[in-house]
Amino acid sequence: MTLILRGCSARHWHRGTTTLKLYNIRSYASPAAASKLDLLAIDRKWQARWAESTKDPSARRKPDKGKFYVLPMFPYPSGILHLGHLRVYTISDVVARAKHMQGHQVIHPMGWDAFGLPAENAAIERGVDPAAWTVDNISKMKEQLKRMGGMWDWSRELVTSDACFYKHTQRIFLMLYERGLAYQAESLVNYDPIDRTVLANEQVDANGFSWRSGAKVERIQLKQWFMRITEFKEALLKDLDKLAIDNCWPERVLSMQKNWLGRSTGAKIRFDVHDSRFPSKNFLPLEVFTTRPDTLFGVQYLALSIEHPLVKEHAISSPGLQDFLKSAPSLPLESKAGYLLDHISATNPVASIEPGTISKTLPIYVAPYVLADYGEGAVMGVPGHDTRDHAFWREHRGQDSIPLVVSSSETGFPNRCFLIPGEDDVPFTKEGFLTSLCGQFKAQPSAAAGLQVVNLLKENGNYAEYSEFWRIRDWLVSRQRCWGAPIPIIHCQDCGVVPVPVDQLPVVLPPTDLGWLKGKGGNPLDDARDWVNTKCPSCGGDAKRETDTMDTFVDSSWYFMRFIDPDNSEAPISAEAADLNLPVDIYVGGIEHAILHLLYARFISKFLATTPCWPSGGGPNNKGEPFKHLITQGMVHGKTYIHPPTGRFLEPEEIDLTDPSKPRVKLTGELVNVSYEKMSKSKYNGVDPTACISKYGADATRAHMLFQAPVSEVLEWDEQPIVGIQRWFSRVWRVVNEAQTVDTTRFKPPSITDFLQSEAELWSEVQQTIINATKILNKSFSLNTLISDLIKLTNTLYSTHIFSSSISSSPSEDTRTVAPALYHEATSTLLRLMAPVTPAFAEECWELLHSNSHNPKTDTDTTRTMPTSFSSIFNAPFPIASTNPSPHSHLTQQTIAVLFNDKIRFVLKAPRPPAHLLSNDNKANDNKEIEEYMLEVIGKSEEYRKWRERGDNAKRELKRVVVARGARTVNLVFHAI
Repeated sequence: MTLILRGCSARHWHRGTTTLKLYNIRSYASPAAASKLDLLAIDRKWQARWAESTKDPSARRKPDKGKFYVLPMFPYPSGILHLGHLRVYTISDVVARAKHMQGHQVIHPMGWDAFGLPAENAAIERGVDPAAWTVDNISKMKEQLKRMGGMWDWSRELVTSDACFYKHTQRIFLMLYERGLAYQAESLVNYDPIDRTVLANEQVDANGFSWRSGAKVERIQLKQWFMRITEFKEALLKDLDKLAIDNCWPERVLSMQKNWLGRSTGAKIRFDVHDSRFPSKNFLPLEVFTTRPDTLFGVQYLALSIEHPLVKEHAISSPGLQDFLKSAPSLPLESKAGYLLDHISATNPVASIEPGTISKTLPIYVAPYVLADYGEGAVMGVPGHDTRDHAFWREHRGQDSIPLVVSSSETGFPNRCFLIPGEDDVPFTKEGFLTSLCGQFKAQPSAAAGLQVVNLLKENGNYAEYSEFWRIRDWLVSRQRCWGAPIPIIHCQDCGVVPVPVDQLPVVLPPTDLGWLKGKGGNPLDDARDWVNTKCPSCGGDAKRETDTMDTFVDSSWYFMRFIDPDNSEAPISAEAADLNLPVDIYVGGIEHAILHLLYARFISKFLATTPCWPSGGGPNNKGEPFKHLITQGMVHGKTYIHPPTGRFLEPEEIDLTDPSKPRVKLTGELVNVSYEKMSKSKYNGVDPTACISKYGADATRAHMLFQAPVSEVLEWDEQPIVGIQRWFSRVWRVVNEAQTVDTTRFKPPSITDFLQSEAELWSEVQQTIINATKILNKSFSLNTLISDLIKLTNTLYSTHIFSSSISSSPSEDTRTVAPALYHEATSTLLRLMAPVTPAFAEECWELLHSNSHNPKTDTDTTRTMPTSFSSIFNAPFPIASTNPSPHSHLTQQTIAVLFNDKIRFVLKAPRPPAHLLSNDNKANDNKEIEEYMLEVIGKSEEYRKWRERGDNAKRELKRVVVARGARTVNLVFHAI
C-alpha cells in the first residue's frame, strides 16, 4: 500500500505503525524525466512570458524592503553586442534578480551612451544621418540584450543624444558656469589628427597616442572650455577612504584615482638665471617644485617645458631652437631629446649655504618630457637619484661623473660618492642619509635634512617654501565635432560670452541632411551657418553660437541620476527622487573606466550635492558619492591562432580542429600557436555572443561565462567547457522531475530526533549553500564560486534517494535516503538559488516542480521556509538560512585535518559545526566562536590528549587558532618552549 503523507512530521515519514520500504528514486520518476531538455525553446517561452507580465504589474511580487539600485555602465550603441557587454550585463542582472527575490524594490535600468565619434565618422564617410544610424543600432542591440534574458526596466530607458536628455546636460553646464566652475581659456591641448578633435590628458596613453583612434597626438594652442574639477580635489581624494571601507571599491581603482589626483608634498625652490652675453640683464628666476629637497646638492641641470616663457623668448633669436620646438610635439613622452640653451645658465641656491661643495652653475635644457602644467613648467635634474634624469643626463653628458648626495650609509661616507659609466651606473632613488658631499648635512636622514635645507635657504634670503602639488588638472570638455551635446554659450561682439537662458534650453543640434557631413573635416558645426548665427539673449544683437560640443564623458558623468527621475522636464533630477534612490547601490563596469568616467562622475555628483538637485548628498556618511559599491569585471580574451613561422594571425577557416588540443593549419598541417588575447578584428578572435546564445541558450551561456573565471579577472573565452554546464542543467532537470512527483505540503524542519543521518547531511548542506549564496550575492560577488556551490548541491540531490511507503523492510541508516517533502524542499531551494543566474531554466523547472495536483493554491506562511505555488519563481522569496543553529549537526560527520604550527599531526572525525558558525570561517581572526568551538572539539579527542602527554607538550602555550576550509582544516599555533 502507498501512504499519502500530508501534514505529517518527519517522525511519521520514518516510523509509523506501518513498516516502510525504500525505492530507488528512479523507480518511480515522472515520464517527463526522459523528455529532451530544449534550452532554446525554454528561452523563447519565458522571454515571451516576461514580456507579457510587464503589462500587468499586479502579477509581480510586492517588495517588502527598501530600494536597491543596481546599474551596469551603459553601452555605446555600436550595433553589436560583444562578450564584454554580455559579461557586465550578466553580472548586474544576477545581482538585480537576487535583490528582487530578497524583497527589494530593484532599479535596474538600461540606456545608451549615444553621442560620440563613431556615429559622426559614419556620417562623414558614408553620408548617413548620425541620429538615424544611432537609432538603428540601438534597435539592434536592444534585441540582443533581450535575448540574453536580462531583467531590465525599459520604462527608464534614456538616450544621451535625445534632446530631452542633453537639455539637462546643458543645464548642469550652466550651473557650473554660474558658479565659476565652467570657464573658457587659451590652452595648449592634445589634438587627435585622425578624429580631428581635442582630447583630455586622461585620453592620451603613456606613449602619446589617442585612446580611441590610436593616432599620435599633437599639441596645439586653442581656446577651450574647462570644468574646474580641481576645486573638488580635496574631497575627491579624502572620500576615497570612505569607499575603501569593507572593500566597497576595489583597491586597484582607489589606487589609480589617488595616483591621478596625485597630491604630493615638497618644496618650491627658485633658481636665479644668467645670460653670459648680458651679465647685467635681469631674468625672472626659475621656480621648480620638488618632493626631494634633500637632493638639492645633487642637481646637475634644469629642464624646461617647450611652452615655458624663457624658451619662447630664447627661440626668437635661435633658429636651432625653433626647429627643435617644431619637432618636439611628435616625440614620445619618454623621449630623452633635449636642447641646450646657449649662454643661459642657472645658479643652485644651496651654493650660498655650502659654498665650494657643489657645482654652482647649472646648464638649462628644453626637454619635451617636462609638462607645462607641472608646477611652473620647470624641473630640476638630479641624475644620481632619479631614473629619468639619469637617462637624460647620460644622453647629453654621457661621460660626466654624477655625484651621489644620498646613500644608505648612515656615516655619510658611502663606498663611492660618484657614478661613472659602467655596470654600476645606477641611480640611488630611495631616501637614505646625506653623504659627505653635502657639507654640514652629512649623515642626516633625508626627511630631516630636506626640512633643514629649506629652512636654511629661507633664512639666507632665498625663496624656498614648503608646498603641495596636485597632478590633476581642470577637465577639458571642448570637442570639435557635431555629434555631441552643444555647449549652451553665445558669443556676442558687444556682450562677450553670454550663457543661453535656461528657458531656451535645449540648444538643439541642427538637422543633418543626408550627405551634408560627407567628406567634411574639422568641426562640421562651423559650416552650419543658419544654426551658428543667432541673436544675443542679452542685447538682441547679432551673435554666434559656440560650435564646440561637450565631451561624451559629461553625459556619462550624471546619467545614473537621470534614470531615477527620467520624466522630470524641469530639472536634471529632483531632490526627492535623489534622496529616495541615490547613491547607486552596486555599479558594474570595466577597470578601464577607473580614471576617466568614475572620477568625472564623482566630481559632478559632488557638485550636484551642493545644488538643489541633491542637497543632502546622500547624508553625511555619503558626502555626494555616486556609487556605494563598485564591481569591476575583467576583460574577455578570445582564442587566437598564430602561424609560428610568420607570426601571422590565422582566421578560423584556416584552422583544422579535428583534434582540438592540437590545432593545425589546414593547408600545411603545421601545428599553430594558441594564445588568449584581447578580442579584435585583426586577430580574428572575436566572438558574437548572440551566436553562442543561439547555439546553447542564454542561460547556459550566462552560467558558463560566470563559472569560467572570477568576476574581476580576465576571462579566456572557450566554448568547449560549456558542455559541463549542459550536464549540470540535465541533472537539475532530472532532480526536478523526481521532486515534482511528491506531495508538497508545507515543510518545516523537524526536531533533531526525527532526522536520519542522510537527512541531516542534506539539510545541513542546503543551509550552508544558502549561507554561501547569500554572502556571495550580498558582498563578495564571487559568482564562479556560487555556481560551484550550486553544482555541488545538485550532485548531492542527484545521488540521493526518496523513500516511499509500502509494507516491507525498514529504512537503512547507511542508505542515502530522505523523506519526499525534504527532497522537495531542497530542490525548491536549489532552484531559487539558481534563478538569478539561469532565469529561464529556473522558471521552467519551477513550473514543473509545482505542477503536482497536490500543491495548495495559496501560501499564507510568512516564515518563507517552504514556498508552494507561485506564478513565477521571481515572485518567490530568496531562501533564508534557518535561524536554528543546526541542532541536528551532531549527526553530520566530517573529516578534520589538525595541524600544529603548520604541520599536520592527525586527522579525526567530528560533527560538522553549526552553519551559523561557518558563515565567516574565512575571517577566522574575527570569529572567536568558531575558533572556540573547534578547539573544544579537538581538545576532547583521544589524539590530542595523547599528544599533550608526550614530552614537554603540556607546557606549550596556545597562541592562536586558525580555522579554514569550512572547519575541515584547523591549525593550532603554539609558542615555542
